[in-house]
Amino acid sequence: MIRKSIKHNGWLLNIIGLIIVIIYLSPIYWMIITSFKSQSEIFQAVPTLIPKDFQFNSYIDQFGSGLGQMTLNSFIIAISSMIIVIIVSIPAAYALARFRVKGAKLILLFFLITQMMPTTVSLAPLFILFKNLGILNTYIAPILATSTGGIAFSILLLRPYFLSAPKALEEAALLDGCNRFTAFIRVMIPVVMPGILVCAAISFLFAWGDLISSLTFIRDQELWPLTAGIYNAIGRYGTEYNYLMAFGTIAVIPVIILFVALQKYLVKGLAAGSVK
Repeated sequence: MIRKSIKHNGWLLNIIGLIIVIIYLSPIYWMIITSFKSQSEIFQAVPTLIPKDFQFNSYIDQFGSGLGQMTLNSFIIAISSMIIVIIVSIPAAYALARFRVKGAKLILLFFLITQMMPTTVSLAPLFILFKNLGILNTYIAPILATSTGGIAFSILLLRPYFLSAPKALEEAALLDGCNRFTAFIRVMIPVVMPGILVCAAISFLFAWGDLISSLTFIRDQELWPLTAGIYNAIGRYGTEYNYLMAFGTIAVIPVIILFVALQKYLVKGLAAGSVK
């Protein structure tokens, strides 16, 4: 009876999980199939789950309207922001975990507060700062803007990893002739690599999906990323939804590829970080 009950509960949980997955994936599916529909089919009275006649014009025309440049802009901003976040947050988290830093609790509290603040609060000060530095309407402005939030988040996530790493490993490396820096590079970073991968992926996704920073700091449309360039799909006399959905589909492809490639590390890193 117990085995039957457990088996029955397992089937029930699988069905519930499948329903939840369908609910979450249905908007993505609808976005993809809408991108292959014509405008008339999109607005017909009875919606179709599969396009009657697949239309590829929405994708072909996108590549002729600067989509390639926008994709390149998104990669430049996202990858650059990710690199800055990783380079700054790893040694900062290590220092807060291993050394007695005066005001460490206050620093961590400040990082937590910045994570709770809406992004719009920092736009005006950053705009004035970037204007005085002369970096408005360049890649540098959105890269620095998206990096600020990612650095604080990554430090908060990586610090528990360094705290939980055995000090004996680092001490053994020091006894074997390594200095503090080489022990940090060769011993500590490999130990916390799952957390670093999580921070890198989240920083990339945050910068990839950022919209407000690019619209605020960049006026030249040739420098717009995909998220800002989506306005090109909104016409003067109405929204061309097939073009809009094609734009969205292309924008989420790198996100899906990144998640599938790093799924094991993301789940392991987030779970380990929550325990630590």
